[in-house]
Amino acid sequence: MNLKEHYNKLYKESIGEISSDNYDIDPMLHADDDNRFGVSLLIRPPVEIKNEIQKFLNELKSIEPNQYYYPNTDIHITVISIISCYDGLELSNLNVPEYIELIGKSLKNAQSITIKCKGVTASPSCIMIQGFLEDSSLNHLRDNLRHDFKDSTLEQSMDERYVIQTAHATVFRFSEQLKQKEEFLELLEKYRSHDFGTFQVNQLELSYNDWYHQDKLVTKLHEFKMTY
Repeated sequence: MNLKEHYNKLYKESIGEISSDNYDIDPMLHADDDNRFGVSLLIRPPVEIKNEIQKFLNELKSIEPNQYYYPNTDIHITVISIISCYDGLELSNLNVPEYIELIGKSLKNAQSITIKCKGVTASPSCIMIQGFLEDSSLNHLRDNLRHDFKDSTLEQSMDERYVIQTAHATVFRFSEQLKQKEEFLELLEKYRSHDFGTFQVNQLELSYNDWYHQDKLVTKLHEFKMTY
């Protein structure tokens, strides 16, 4: 996958939808009875990059203060969704040590992963920071994880037909109608190629998480140190 082409196509199509008021307002964003949980392997960008993202989000907030913005604690890049969020997944029913052992096996001989966070893209439901990869190391790791989980009896919901290849971070969701649509779109264009920073991935986080990865609802299950 050519990430630049993918992000560009997504941006062009989604901005057209947003301009025509065809964007998705998430009815579950502020729901008290949202019991959708899953298990994910995540990358947390360093604080310097997250702070740079917050500068962008603060500008968006000045235009659209009532939308949903991700705080630093919630910003992440998904390596792979091991169990996609569904209503009723209980942490107590999962054999966490076995997940940790299997992932540790998949991480052996992992190559160095470097991610450049540059520019923003969009979908009809959210705004994302674009992540670019220097090489195929992250996708190779994803392939290893899919292979190892497929051969195990652990609960998982990785779909071979939908193979994540991006390295984006969702940072904004629509929670109501835009009130300053033109200014909002202009600001997205301003940050279209903004350099938020580049970092080497030093650790991965295994989490039991809600749909939005809210820090107050996330249980960190394990931290894997990356040794190259």
